[in-house]
Amino acid sequence: MADISERARILLKTLVECHIRDGQPVGSRTLLEEAGLPVSTATIRNVMSDLEDKGYLHSPHTSAGRVPTALGYRLFVDSLLQVRPLDHEAISRMRAELNPDKSSTELVQTASALLSSITAQAGLVTVPRQEAQQLRQVEFLPLSGDRVLVILVINEREVQNRIIHTQRTFTEAQLREAAAMVNQRFAGRPLQQVKQQILQEMQDARSQIDGYLQSTLDLANQALDQEPDPEEDCMVVGESRLLDSATPEELLHLRGLFDAFEKKKDLLHLLERCSRAQGIQIFIGEEAGYKVFGNYSVITAPYNDGDRILGVLGVIGPTRMAYERVIPIVDVTARMLSSALGG
Repeated sequence: MADISERARILLKTLVECHIRDGQPVGSRTLLEEAGLPVSTATIRNVMSDLEDKGYLHSPHTSAGRVPTALGYRLFVDSLLQVRPLDHEAISRMRAELNPDKSSTELVQTASALLSSITAQAGLVTVPRQEAQQLRQVEFLPLSGDRVLVILVINEREVQNRIIHTQRTFTEAQLREAAAMVNQRFAGRPLQQVKQQILQEMQDARSQIDGYLQSTLDLANQALDQEPDPEEDCMVVGESRLLDSATPEELLHLRGLFDAFEKKKDLLHLLERCSRAQGIQIFIGEEAGYKVFGNYSVITAPYNDGDRILGVLGVIGPTRMAYERVIPIVDVTARMLSSALGG
């Protein structure tokens, strides 16, 4: 900022705000009207030319107007932006939707939908990591043939039901005993740790030729042995909203971004980096480290359950998004989701 005068800062701020609002290159005459400075259009053209030389603006095609570069947006976000507090209506809606009585899965789905709806951008949330999931209780109920209904209670409120096929038939009493043993040994411990210990005990049981213990551990292993699909580690909601406000130029880049949403690999890698950082993270254009995000910004914040970081939520939208509104929405959503997950 030391190399930019106060006048240049005012004009840059005004130009960025005009471009965010209209999506068009901003000319000197428009800038003169919007900035309200007692200077001539010639002076404004000189300042814009200087800002362009410094890399904060560029002229698309043969247009007489300028648009901000990623560097210009970065300067705007870091030094010129005035964040607006959220209105009471948005806060009330978020508080009602992020109800602590919902399961963690429902809360994560709700958070991504809320982010998209309130910001009119694409909302994203990573699902809580497996190491953050604790086994509270398991129940086994007999079905017909070799099928068993497994009821898993994860953390405090999340209930998962699944059907497994066993290699032998269990009576209802045997299933009750098996569930009691699993709960006594493993309740309250992280799922990943439980899986590892069950596999170890299965090896030990084989060496000791303990048939009943082997059968019980095999049943528990089947109940927990459902590896998460990497594609489901991240929820993206509202991709179509990016089409609603896109300029013709932005539409050309959306196909690559939608492809990234589909594959999710780069997106998950970026969000993993964000989960190791504190507070709001803002990536403008290729700052994210991937060319496909070149015309977009990603704003994220981690969420937790009071003890551990569980994941990351955020918004993806064009670089000309309304940062002063989106940033506090991401921040408040992360805080409210954390509060709900913490009970």
